[in-house]
Amino acid sequence: MEAVKKHFFSDMGVMLGRSMRHITRSMDTIITVTIMPIAFMLLFVYVFGGAIKTGTDNYVNYLLPGILLIAIATGISYTAYRLFMDMQGGIFERFHSMPIAPSAALWGHVLTSLVSNTISVAIIILVALIMGFRSSAGVLSWLAVAGILALFTLALTWIAAIAGLSAKSVDGASAFSYPLIFLPFISSAFVPTESMPGPVRAFAENQPVTSIVDAIRALLSGQPVENDIRVALAWCLGILIVAYLFAIRVYKRKAA
Repeated sequence: MEAVKKHFFSDMGVMLGRSMRHITRSMDTIITVTIMPIAFMLLFVYVFGGAIKTGTDNYVNYLLPGILLIAIATGISYTAYRLFMDMQGGIFERFHSMPIAPSAALWGHVLTSLVSNTISVAIIILVALIMGFRSSAGVLSWLAVAGILALFTLALTWIAAIAGLSAKSVDGASAFSYPLIFLPFISSAFVPTESMPGPVRAFAENQPVTSIVDAIRALLSGQPVENDIRVALAWCLGILIVAYLFAIRVYKRKAA
């Protein structure tokens, strides 16, 4: 068993290196992923921010958690695209003919998504600091934020894996991300849910993004997270487990 695990992790490391080389050779991917969220942040802070009532003095502090989730939702579309291209290019078939762990190539894409999205999130936080973002959070709170964002990234990445493995075209592989990018707009990411009409408010308060945004916002502001962090973790872990099981099932069917 120990030899099998060692074999799997060494293979996964090779596949991670392969996928990361694709990223480092085309840094425009990360730049493209960060441009739209940063543009949204600039637009809402400097154009709409004065007209939006959130009960906070610094709107960028209120806005940042939602922007980070939009960046992640944008970034995982590239995972679906790269998986689709590997499927079309027959790369997985070649890997299966080699003495490597069967799911190592898939995990390589997933971990690459985690690394590349971490870079994008870091860039956006730096821009937010320039725009006036300030946090009273301690080290443990920042680690909790990092953990939530990592779980959210992994959950969406496994959804991306399903799309990339199942799509019939390049457009189909990345189109699934559009609803995910739009979801933060119908949440507490930009405005308090109390300002929304009844049906919209009901949806916003009972979808995963609102609890995740509220938990991150409370952690960054040094406020008690109360029930939000439990709900956020439940959503992230639930989506992660279900998406992982479906992705592995699709992967095994395609590889058969």
